[in-house]
Amino acid sequence: MELKIKALSPKIGTEIPVPSFATVGSAAMDLRACIDEDVTIAAGARAIIPTGIAIALPCADYVALICARSGLASKFGITMANGVGVIDSDYRGELKAALFNSSDTDYTIHNGDRIAQLMVLPVVQPTLHLVEELDETARGEGGFGSTGR
Repeated sequence: MELKIKALSPKIGTEIPVPSFATVGSAAMDLRACIDEDVTIAAGARAIIPTGIAIALPCADYVALICARSGLASKFGITMANGVGVIDSDYRGELKAALFNSSDTDYTIHNGDRIAQLMVLPVVQPTLHLVEELDETARGEGGFGSTGR
């Protein structure tokens, strides 16, 4: 599968590396902030950070997901404001990360900082059928916490 990446800023490929997989086993590529001046996300606040790139998924068989970086989340409380950003196959605009500062300390993002991760996954668009009943399972309607601690 080929992923086309378009640089929307002259910083891409010079000041800011083009996204790539860090290791052979990496499932996602780091996305970096492409900003002209630092952005401080106040404690408990959100900010949308541009990446300076757009992508072209080849078809509706794929989706790109923008996910939090585990280090930013665990060390500084910087997560995705929307959980996961979904990039549909027909979107061609700039990738941006909606970040949330869940900590009690302001956090400053600098140009080129790694702010999120980009994953590409296969998509299944099922045929939908409205039914009166669903098949029974051992779990049934057991929801949150129903399988133990």
